[in-house]
Amino acid sequence: MAACVALVAEPASAQIFTWRDANGHMVLSDRPKDGAPRAYKVPKAETVRTTRFVAPEKTTLYDPMIRQHAELGGVRPDLVRAVVQVESGYNPYARSPKGAMGLMQLMPATAQQFGVRNPFNPIENIRAGVSYLRQLLDRYSNNEELALAAYNAGPGAVDKYGTTVPPYKETRDYVSKINRMAAPPVQLLPGLSIYKTTDVVDGREVPRYTDHKPSNGGYQVVTGK
Repeated sequence: MAACVALVAEPASAQIFTWRDANGHMVLSDRPKDGAPRAYKVPKAETVRTTRFVAPEKTTLYDPMIRQHAELGGVRPDLVRAVVQVESGYNPYARSPKGAMGLMQLMPATAQQFGVRNPFNPIENIRAGVSYLRQLLDRYSNNEELALAAYNAGPGAVDKYGTTVPPYKETRDYVSKINRMAAPPVQLLPGLSIYKTTDVVDGREVPRYTDHKPSNGGYQVVTGK
């Protein structure tokens, strides 16, 4: 991120503007730039927050890689997609201030552990990210919340707090957001009908399931699966 202008907290809302500079870096500011910058209203914001919209063509581009490595690792593809969305917004060149890199924001030690030569290569990044997620799922007996917390804050933090999600706001928000985006697998009892609807979260379609028939909107009936 080339520049970031901090906003003073306001009781009602804040307004931030974003655009890309000549080097392709995202700039955040409380003032618009000439042209047509993209703006996001942030109601009751105490700090700067943005929602990253992802164009459908980006998710489609990487979906075959995600499916392939998710199936090889025995990880739900929806879970991997949500991690990619939250970690990098599907930007293969993303780099965090802490040094995390690429689509699944691999830390240097993680990239080295899984033999990644170029963390900005989508294939290598997704392969290593899914492998690390599989390792964490194995460590925490397939508990997705704990695996996600460890992916965000590190296994040491999860273990430190008695194998629970650490009381860090960032980590809890991270786990909560991914859980909203990656619907859990559905297991039905015989004769039970489940209704599937679809919401759009950050530009991605997210399935929702309920045993109550929706009163409006489109839905599908899922039975016997």
